[in-house]
Amino acid sequence: MGTIMQKEARLQAERDEKERLERKKKEKVLQELEFKDLGRRENELDELRQLLEDNHNAVVKWKAEEAEKAKWESYIHCDGTPDPSVQQEINTYMSLWREEPEVNVTKVLEQCTGAIQLIEKLSDLLKETSNILDIQKYHEAITNLQELVHLKHNLVTEDILKEASANIDTQTGNMQTVVKDEHITLCLWANLKRNPRFGGLNFEEVGLGFEIPKQLAVSNIAVRILHTQYDHLSLLARMTHTRMHTPSSRSLTGGEIVQEEINVTREEVKEHYSVQHIPVEEEDQTDSKSTGGQNASRTSLHSTRTSIHSAESRQSQIQTQIEALNGSVERDLSSSLSHLNTTEVCFKVQVVDLMQYSPLGGVFYYDVFHLPPQARHANGWTIRQILDTGLEAFPYPQKGLQMNGSLNSKLDDIEGLGSPLVGVSVTIPGHVMFLENPQVARWDATGKQWRMDGITEVACSEDKSKIAFKMDSFQPFVLIQDTYANFPFKSWELKPLGQDSAVYTIKGDLINGHKCMVQTLEQKCPSHLTGKWMNSTALQRAMQDSGINIFVNEFTEKYVTTYGKDPLTEHSAYEQMALFSSACAFTWSRWNAKCGPEHLVMQVCEHLAPGPVPKDRLCLYLLGAQRSQRLGISESSEDFSPDHCAGTEFHSTFIHMLQDHMSAEGIARTRASHNLFVDTVQSLLCATRPLLYA
Repeated sequence: MGTIMQKEARLQAERDEKERLERKKKEKVLQELEFKDLGRRENELDELRQLLEDNHNAVVKWKAEEAEKAKWESYIHCDGTPDPSVQQEINTYMSLWREEPEVNVTKVLEQCTGAIQLIEKLSDLLKETSNILDIQKYHEAITNLQELVHLKHNLVTEDILKEASANIDTQTGNMQTVVKDEHITLCLWANLKRNPRFGGLNFEEVGLGFEIPKQLAVSNIAVRILHTQYDHLSLLARMTHTRMHTPSSRSLTGGEIVQEEINVTREEVKEHYSVQHIPVEEEDQTDSKSTGGQNASRTSLHSTRTSIHSAESRQSQIQTQIEALNGSVERDLSSSLSHLNTTEVCFKVQVVDLMQYSPLGGVFYYDVFHLPPQARHANGWTIRQILDTGLEAFPYPQKGLQMNGSLNSKLDDIEGLGSPLVGVSVTIPGHVMFLENPQVARWDATGKQWRMDGITEVACSEDKSKIAFKMDSFQPFVLIQDTYANFPFKSWELKPLGQDSAVYTIKGDLINGHKCMVQTLEQKCPSHLTGKWMNSTALQRAMQDSGINIFVNEFTEKYVTTYGKDPLTEHSAYEQMALFSSACAFTWSRWNAKCGPEHLVMQVCEHLAPGPVPKDRLCLYLLGAQRSQRLGISESSEDFSPDHCAGTEFHSTFIHMLQDHMSAEGIARTRASHNLFVDTVQSLLCATRPLLYA
């Protein structure tokens, strides 16, 4: 028995000694590799730095030349369009246009198109500047131009409605018409017959419709649905509420790094934009005869929405809202609501967070107007009453009480409460794609923000092509979608197609030279996106406007869960991936979530031939701030291990690590990559950050 135990002890000692020798050998190998890496570290870093610097300088030079060329072409074109950076030219342009009496529909819409393009240029200048005076100047110019464009739309609307009686539809006895160009769709209905059985109308050719109650069907009114492809109201909301920041060099978001916060902090913005629930508790009722219920309520809500207050100020405003609500309830609903306790009423203000949600498909202006006086014909004369008031909004609801969605839900069984709801139906614009059922938000003109309360009976078709809902009043509305519906990414791949050509797959972005093109397997992808080459900035804007968002910003991490990665290591990885994207295929690895915040893991291999990347050729690489290495594990291994692959070395840069396993042809292809191609790939990688969001 003792002999057996001695034998086992001897064997165990031999195993321990063998393991000790192996560890010692491994440590020696690691020391040699680290020493070798340290010896060439400076040269490798210098070479990488030189490659990046040369590429950056070439891109900067090309962009400067293109900007100068565009400036010269604009100068020689000389079409009378003002320089958006010169305030005097903008002011002169607006003054002349405002005073112009032209109301011809075609002419006015052409002028509006020019103004819309000018607003886009001013918006671009606003994003680029950090000067406070310039920011204020561009804000003011944008706001004034937006108001002027809407004024011109109202003048066109009024001119058409004045001639309503001359364009009566023989079947309905009313006037209905549609005016459309590339930027707007104008649907007008004039109630000439005032038939109490009329319930609504569908403008079949443009997929818009409305429903009105009997009290409007017998009124002298006109209904307008104006759909603008652009969204000036969200721009106004962002200018009014979001913080301003100064631009800097390209950040990982593909935009600009925020270096200075002005006026409002991020926490304050988050608090301000979050959905606000304002409970109405039982208070001593205060007579508010001097202020109507509707106006008092709107004023108090405005003060709550448009500034960030202390706790005492908020409590004061809640009481003001209680007084306004109680006052209107006393006057209009005392008999109907005597059995309800006011503590059961909950008034909810739901403000849309424009950092989390994106309005898509433009804005729908839903309005009701007094029908302008119609011409009368007598003895060969045309007699028309001329009013100085212009286009007048028809007040609705007429009793001064607008019921919010929460209050409606509690009182919908009470007959005769307030004014009936008005309905509207919309066909989803073909140039946008909703990944889930769209949500609806209405415009709060007082607070200059979108709100989701006050919208009821929302119904969306199964194929998400149509949506219908009801509101308590006529207001502009917009369809919204979660900005980060595509996040986190399930996978990504950057694969070369040849010299200066690669395909970056998240949602199918195809890259070629300094331009990009969207390809997708989704049949409902908007046709204006696919098959069209554009630069990376234009691609991002076009995709986001269409509802296909795979791009990040400074707020993305607040709404999307990540494992957290060192941003400098991540940015360095994108720079080096772009340098070798003509010859190497890169794709995601599940181990990237297991390697810790200080490291990155991806699968890479050289890929020069056309066709799919063979999975058995992909190898795992571990990237850190100090060095890169090839891992000994594979994607199918059971556990993660940071040990390097036997027979490989350490390198201070990722590209030198890759070169150890590349052919001479592959290395030569990377050195021949065009600087604009490299810059485009890097821009898209930085704009999507796949190593963090996949």
